[in-house]
Formats: sequence, structure tokens, C-alpha cells
Amino acid sequence: MQETVLHQIVRDKEIWVAARKLQQPLASFQNDITLSQRDFYQALQGNKTVFILECKKASPSKGVIRDNFNPAEIAAVYKNYASAISVLTDEKYFQGNFDFLPQVSAAVTQPVLCKDFIIDAYQIQLARFYQADAILLMLSVLDDETYRQLAAVAHSLNMGVLTEASNAEELDRAIALEAKVVGINNRDLRDLSIDLNRTRELAPRLPEGVTVISESGINNYRQVRELSHFANGFLIGSALMSEADLNAAVRRVLLGENKVCGLTRAQDAAAAYQAGAVYGGLIFVGNSPRYVDIAQARTVISGAPLKYVGVFRDAKVETIQQTAERLSLSAVQLHGHEDQSYINQLREVLPASCQIWKALSVTDTVPARHLQHVERYVLDSGNGGTGQSFDWSLLAGQPLDNVLLAGGLGADNCSAAAQLGCAGLDLNSGVESTPGVKDPQKIAAVFQTLRAY
Repeated sequence: MQETVLHQIVRDKEIWVAARKLQQPLASFQNDITLSQRDFYQALQGNKTVFILECKKASPSKGVIRDNFNPAEIAAVYKNYASAISVLTDEKYFQGNFDFLPQVSAAVTQPVLCKDFIIDAYQIQLARFYQADAILLMLSVLDDETYRQLAAVAHSLNMGVLTEASNAEELDRAIALEAKVVGINNRDLRDLSIDLNRTRELAPRLPEGVTVISESGINNYRQVRELSHFANGFLIGSALMSEADLNAAVRRVLLGENKVCGLTRAQDAAAAYQAGAVYGGLIFVGNSPRYVDIAQARTVISGAPLKYVGVFRDAKVETIQQTAERLSLSAVQLHGHEDQSYINQLREVLPASCQIWKALSVTDTVPARHLQHVERYVLDSGNGGTGQSFDWSLLAGQPLDNVLLAGGLGADNCSAAAQLGCAGLDLNSGVESTPGVKDPQKIAAVFQTLRAY
């Protein structure tokens, strides 16, 4: 967004406000405005990292992000994870609407933030009439006097204010204006580029007692873990809105892409899903104590809507193909001596929606990871199922965005494992009472630990 584009947006907003005042004069709804009962500032307090999750159909940088945009459906997912929910109401650039606010508010108990280019008190009164509990005020478009007036209007309606700063100068203004919640925008509003260092650089300058929210460019758990040392919370929109499976997308960012493997019972799948897992592993290797056949696998799958991964070792290509099709597997994980030509054959016959994952055994070094058609690697000690960890220091400096870490993971070491920067963890024996029987309390303990940041 060139400086001129930001100016253009503000000019367009002035035109929009003038037109809306004629269409829906303040006098027509002023007497129906009630004070907000949902405390935005209180919702963002506490020791845990907080999340403001966003309902956003489109953006200037990405165009339409979510075709099938249903605010109430989105809110029904977000309410399980968010401290507050942000709703884009700008029509021209974000395809938002004030009508989205009451739809979201009715679906949740959390405070709802009206995210717009607010330049006029009328917009705040309109937002409250449509059930918003907080507003965004951007220091890039407001001078100090206007900010003070608008913040006072919001506070008079018991609404909170998210004050956005995108550079050091705006941050200094936010401090002088005594903003309670400061959003540091990692996006440069002049050219739309993202720089997560902005949160690292600016957040430490804010005084004690100010809630810091990192906005824009947050896509995965690794970034959240890293930046949680600098920010109290995150505002996340595009990374979630672009995913068809919204529930899995939120889990991926808040907890990582974690898998509970070796499921043999429906109730274990349910426990894994309830705790926050994205994937469930079904082992089709005959000599495993966690082996399931197709019928047992169907029973497990009936327990929870996880993404299911079938685990195979040196199986016939057609066996894997048939199993993947019959169970609608999200991925197949290869644990044997499968080479590139085998993987090529398998890729040709598998459904396009089914990924291929490859397990690699780590001893003294980390094996090369350059197979074609392999979407994920599972790094384990030995052939898996040993309950032993390998030397994690071998992973230092390696790109791990497409890696799941396996081997002896439980509540005692999952936090250290999560900080290595892998896409997720592959849990098995460390969350069992006996081989093949998962312990719901052990599963819950792992995920509570993964969320304790």
C-alpha cells in the first residue's frame, strides 16, 4: 500500500462515512445504542498468550481469501480458541460489512473487535449499534487530537481500543497517548511487505502494563512460540481464512501440526481431537502391537474428525492405494525402504488429496530430505515405536518446516521438542497406558504443555 494508497483508502472512507450518515443517520439509531458488556481489555489479560482471531473475506494484498465466507460459521470455530474476535467491516478493500458484527457477536461470548479505517465518531457509534465491543484506531491515519476524541467516544460506550502502530514514531505516540492495548503491525503499509522483526524491535520499548499484540504475517506455531517472548498476543487472519479446514488451521498455528499415532480405539481418537491434535495415525504394519485392519480403522475414524494418516512399511503400492481410497486418508506414511521410484509409482495412483510422508531414522546424522512427491518427513530414532528420542542437537540450523518429530515424546519433553521449530510432534508410546491403548490424561497433559506459552 503506497503512502498514496493509504491516503486513497482514507479518502474513500471519508466518502463512505458521508454517504452512510445520509443513509443511516445517527439520530435513527442513537437511542438504541447500549453500553458494551464484554470487556476487551479484561479479555486480553492473564499469563497465557492471547489470540485475536479474524473474520476476513478479502484484503488489498491478497484479493479474495475465503470464497465461502460465513461469519457465524467462522465464529463457531474461533470461539473455542480466541480471547477476542476481529471482524473486518471495510466494504471497498476487504469486502467487509457491519452486518457481520451481530452475526459474530451472537455466536460467541468473547468481545468482538470492529476492524476498519476509523476516522469519525459516527463509525464508532455505528459499530457499537451493530454489537462491536472494541474498535481499531490506526495511528498511521489519525493525528493525536483525533485519536483522543475517538478513544474517548469508544470508552464512553464501554468499548475497548486496539491502537495500531507500525513504526517507532507511531509507537512513541501510542505510549504518549497512554494506549492500553498496542497492536504492532508487521506489515509495512507503504509497500505491503512483512517484517516480523518489527515486533521484536518495537515491543520491548512499551512500558510495563501495556498489552502488546503482534499483527500480520503470523502463519505458524514456530513464529508464535518465538514471538510470544515479545508480545502478549497475536492477531491472526489471512493464515486461517485461506484454509478450507478452519479448525485444523487454528490448531496448526496455536499448537503445531501434531499427530497422535498408533490409534486403535475410537475413544482414543476422540481424546486426541479434543486435546488439539490435527492428525491421527493408523498403523497397517502387521507386526506392530498397534496394528489395525480396515474394519478397526473405520471404527477409530468414527471417533473423531482428525486428518488420518496410514502408516505402512514396504507394502504393495496397490495395497496402500486401496487403503487410502477406502478410508479417505489425508496422508500415507512410509516406514520402510521405499525409494524414489516406489514413491513415483505410489504418487501416480493415490488420490490427489492424499499426501505422501516418509519416515527417516536418525542415528549420528540427519538423513538427506530431497525426495520428490514427499510432503512431510517424520524423523524418528530407529524404525519407530521404540519410545526412544534421538539427539535433537543434530537438528540445529536445519529447516524443519516440513518435519514432524517422533520418538519418546511425552508431557515431560514436548515443550523442549516444540521449541526446535518442527511443523509438529508425532506422539505415540509417550501417551499410552499400554501399547495401543492411549491415556486421555497423558494426551491432554501434552497439549496443555504445548499451549502453555
